[in-house]
This record gives sequence, C-alpha cells and structure tokens, in this order.
Amino acid sequence: MTATAHRPPPADPAVPSPAPDAPRRRRGPRPADVVLVAVAVFFCIPLAWVVLASFDAEASLAVAWPAEPTLDNYAAVLDTETTFRPMWNSVVLCGGATLVTVVCAVLAAYPLSRYRSRASRPFLLTIVFATGLPITAIMIPVYALFVQVNLIDSMSAAVLFLATSALPYAIFLTKGFMDGVPVEIEEAAWVDGATMLRTLWEVVLPMMRPGVAVVAIFTLVQTWGNFFVPFMLLLSPDKLPAAVSLFTFSSQYGQVAYGQLAAFSILYSAPVVVLYLVLGRRLGSGFAAAGGLKG
Repeated sequence: MTATAHRPPPADPAVPSPAPDAPRRRRGPRPADVVLVAVAVFFCIPLAWVVLASFDAEASLAVAWPAEPTLDNYAAVLDTETTFRPMWNSVVLCGGATLVTVVCAVLAAYPLSRYRSRASRPFLLTIVFATGLPITAIMIPVYALFVQVNLIDSMSAAVLFLATSALPYAIFLTKGFMDGVPVEIEEAAWVDGATMLRTLWEVVLPMMRPGVAVVAIFTLVQTWGNFFVPFMLLLSPDKLPAAVSLFTFSSQYGQVAYGQLAAFSILYSAPVVVLYLVLGRRLGSGFAAAGGLKG
C-alpha cells in the first residue's frame, strides 16, 4: 500500500480571490468621535486658561496668550501663609486619611473575600449604598456631633472623618482586588506555620500591590479635592488645607487676582499629577487586573 498525499481541491476560477495588498477604505469620522472631540475641547479650555493666566500679570477671565510671560504670579503666592502652610496641612490631612483608609480597607476586605456567611451579601450591599451617599447630606449632624464632643478644629478628628467617608468605596475596591489572589497560596503558607496576619502582610499584599496603589490614589484624590469637610470641621487659619485656602484666596479681594489664583491652582494640583506619574504603571496594571477579576 502506498501513501498518497492529500491535495487541496483546485480553486474555482469563477470566485475572485481577495487581493492581499488591497488598500483599505478610510471611513469618515463617526458622530461618537466628533462628540468625544468636542467634549475634550471643552475640558481643555479651562485647563488652557489656568496655564496661560498663571504666566500673565494682567490675566482676566478670557483665554488669551500673555503679552509678556512672567513668573511674578508664582513669586507672589510662594510664601508660608498662602501656599506652604496650606499645602503642608493638605499633606497631613489627606495623607493621614489615605493611610488610615487603606489599612482599614485591607483589614475589612480580607474576611469578606475569604469567608462566606449570610451577612456578607447584605454587608456588601450596604457598602455599595454608602458609596453613593453624598457627604453633604450628613455634614449637619456630623457638625453637631463634633460640637458636642468638642472635636471641632481638631486635625486628627478631621483625618478620621475623611477616612470614614472614603472607607466604603475603598473596601469595595480592595475586596475585588483581593478576590484575584488564589487562596491556595495562603493555605501553603498556613501549612508552613504562618499566622493569618503574617500571611496577609507577606503573601496577599505583595500580590495585590497594583490594587493597593489604585485604592490609595483614588482615596488621596478624593480627599485632596474635598472642600466641604475641612471647611466645616476646621476653624483655625493655620490648620486649613489648600482646598479651603483656595476659596479664601479668591474671595478676600474685591477684585480677584486671576493670575495669582491660576498660579496657586497649578501648585495645588501639582502633587496629584506627580502622584499619577509615579504610580502610573501600577495604576494601569491595577485597572487591568480589576477588569479580569471575577465578582
């Protein structure tokens, strides 16, 4: 018996074969692309005003190129009372709230991710509901409570309240990232004699560093831009963060100095931008991991 090679059937000459190098037709702009470009332009207009006005000694509300670019606006706001002390207060207030939030979110998300009980689903639904609760709706009773317990104008109390307000969303995010860490790795560590806290610190957290970075940066951005909470709970001028100092800076003049206000706004936004640049890779990988997690 001889083996015969299988040959493909001959091509039908009536059916034209596609040209391998045929040029593709270019499609015109779709309506969705036009809408997105228009939205991007509208968002870039205020940003362009802030950047240009910060270098214009005679800045106004109009978006215009400065006739003589200068750094006088930055020199006018770079002092202790206007910039340095409020920025330091923001670092202490928002950094402390972020640290407390991340630690508490990890400790709260671990049992929700690793143990199953009848109370897990109602608790998660409560957390989801709390993430959509506006903080302005509870500030009046919170202010009254702070007055009664004599915690008004306390930086540590403001840190704890900011951490509490950011904790529901942080727990929700952390639980999703923690679900992606295999339980078998923890079980192997338990067999070797590791305790639960040691396993959480040395096994689980190193494997979800991108997720922790996402939670930290979301919490910091949320607290950094929070104006209402420190405005209500802090009274002393030497304790006010930059978010409240920005408001008082723009209202203490009869005629607003737009150039100095724009320069202060750029200095106020710089720490968040630097944080995005430093944690950019971890933030991107954290979002990619979040997309592949199972609920």
